[in-house]
Amino acid sequence: MPDPFAAARAMWAADAASAALGMRLEDLGEGSAVVSMRVRDDMVNGHDLCHGGLIASLADSAFALACNSHGPVTVAAGFTIDLLEPARLGQVLKAHAQEVALRGRSGLYDVTVRAGDTVIAEFRGRSRSLGARTGAGTS
Repeated sequence: MPDPFAAARAMWAADAASAALGMRLEDLGEGSAVVSMRVRDDMVNGHDLCHGGLIASLADSAFALACNSHGPVTVAAGFTIDLLEPARLGQVLKAHAQEVALRGRSGLYDVTVRAGDTVIAEFRGRSRSLGARTGAGTS
């Protein structure tokens, strides 16, 4: 039986940015994904907290996997993120992405980033499908 998420897995395999940040794909489903990342020394800012842009990158990577789980090349049309709690050196962050709505070529996804039971950030992404897959795409 063919892998229904082969296109999303191919996109992930070619994602050098997420790999460089040490992100790991934990789970992938239809319209959903979980991605983790450990906060390293080179990820903290001048306050010794994880840089907010890196938290956004983690959420964006989970969003990319969730919206590409349907097969066609799908990219981000925009997103917002609310940083609710600081993330600290050594913590493992997990981004849980879930499809909220998919209408035609447009989608809406929510991503919650947690460190254990603590909600670190809430992200809402808007996606746009570009159509048939011709190669690895990114969000």
